[in-house]
Amino acid sequence: MCIRHLLSLIIRSMVMIRSFYLLASGFGVSLDTSLRCAQCTMALPDLMITLFAAASFFCFLCLCVRYRRSAQLFWGKLLSRTMARTEKPLFRIAYTLYTRTTLGYMYYKRQMRKAREHYPAGHSTAQPMEFNGVKIIPISVLSDNYSYLVIDTASSVAVVVDPADPQTVQAVLKEEGVMLEAILCTHKHWDHSGGNKGLKRLHSACRVYGSAADNIPGLTHPLSHMDSVTVGRMQFKALFTPGHTVGHMIYLLDGRAVSAPSSLFSGDLVFLSGCGRMFEGSATTMLSSLDTVSSLSDDTLLWPGHEYAEDNLLFAAEVEPCNAARENKYQWVLQQRGQKLCTSPSTIGEEKQYNPFLRNHSAELHLALGLQQFQDEDVSQFRARVLEELRKRKDHYNRR
Repeated sequence: MCIRHLLSLIIRSMVMIRSFYLLASGFGVSLDTSLRCAQCTMALPDLMITLFAAASFFCFLCLCVRYRRSAQLFWGKLLSRTMARTEKPLFRIAYTLYTRTTLGYMYYKRQMRKAREHYPAGHSTAQPMEFNGVKIIPISVLSDNYSYLVIDTASSVAVVVDPADPQTVQAVLKEEGVMLEAILCTHKHWDHSGGNKGLKRLHSACRVYGSAADNIPGLTHPLSHMDSVTVGRMQFKALFTPGHTVGHMIYLLDGRAVSAPSSLFSGDLVFLSGCGRMFEGSATTMLSSLDTVSSLSDDTLLWPGHEYAEDNLLFAAEVEPCNAARENKYQWVLQQRGQKLCTSPSTIGEEKQYNPFLRNHSAELHLALGLQQFQDEDVSQFRARVLEELRKRKDHYNRR
């Protein structure tokens, strides 16, 4: 009713204005009056357009409320298509707000509260792994993240990798009865660095390590490529692996000191059968970082920053459907995730068999992607092009 009344008022106003103008012209009013009438008449169309647009918009909102379910579906599909076409500019705005303003921190805090409500015992159950006095405990945080507590059991000192939820990490520290000496932060994103300052307040002597290029919260000890960090008998090597962020680092725990396999804490560089998005780097940069991972020994244990295994293996099936190693791993992952069990660690050797982002040499992969090496194209350039196409398809796959 209110819409009809508004439209009726606009129409009556238009009729009255037109009538006034005709009367003024017919009865020969003064020149000044005629000019004023003419000015008013010229300005009125703008006013009428504004009023009509406002009325139309209000009518549209009413229809959206009336048919809100259909509207939600329509706008959801439209937004998805728009994001698919214009992801870069729209995403860049959101990404900048997340990484460079307090809005990102507020969003992280909100996500942490929601995760604590939905997963009071964590999103997954993980079993510690211990070998010759070194204990690695995956800690389930947020909705799909992992932090890792690494303990030298002989001296009861510990390192934590990417403490996203300080409250959860502190509870595990207390349960284990160990002293936190260092935080190893892979990159600046809040879901990996959000707990740095909180834990530092609780453990004043704790050192916070990371890349100076990545604006790590609470950073006290900046690291460069191949720098070492020693805590107790544990020796970590920092490897500079940009691409996901400009200062992303991964940490390799040397297993030789304890006669065990080495362990790689890979953050968002590489996951079980996946790799991180290239937010702040080119495909060439990311390829170099992934090659750093591939160069490690096959028995190196991989401890990634997220529980993405099931989804990643499903995507891998689309680009390498005949990969038997992938299918075997997928069946194992289904069993694990059916019981909400952690799928870490895998090994670098296993990843080379089924992780498409480490298999850019695969002819089957090239065929599935419809890519061929150009005659004048360098091998590294072709591999970067394969990686870029793979990552693009994975991004579209995630939106489906």
